[in-house]
Amino acid sequence: MTTEQLDGVSVTTRANVYFEGKCVSHGITLADGTKKSVGVVLPATLTFKTSAPEVMECVAGACEYRLAGTDTWQHVGPGERFSVPAHSSFDIRVTEAYHYICHFG
Repeated sequence: MTTEQLDGVSVTTRANVYFEGKCVSHGITLADGTKKSVGVVLPATLTFKTSAPEVMECVAGACEYRLAGTDTWQHVGPGERFSVPAHSSFDIRVTEAYHYICHFG
């Protein structure tokens, strides 16, 4: 199931812009202190590093991802998620705008 709306949040209004604008996100904090980010990745192949565990939820569009240490690309579409361990990385390949929520921890 795709998350359509997050209620009761504080939003960081200044965008995080990565990879020369190919990824743009905003940090949000829920009422209980949980942190997430919401954003979009534009068509590109990029590598992200993680410090905390992350769950990437596809809200719209699609992507392929490959976790560090693997050779296999996996497809994710709306309502689907993938998990990335802490202190790791993943490659993401996008051919259409990929809208996501990143759940930290």
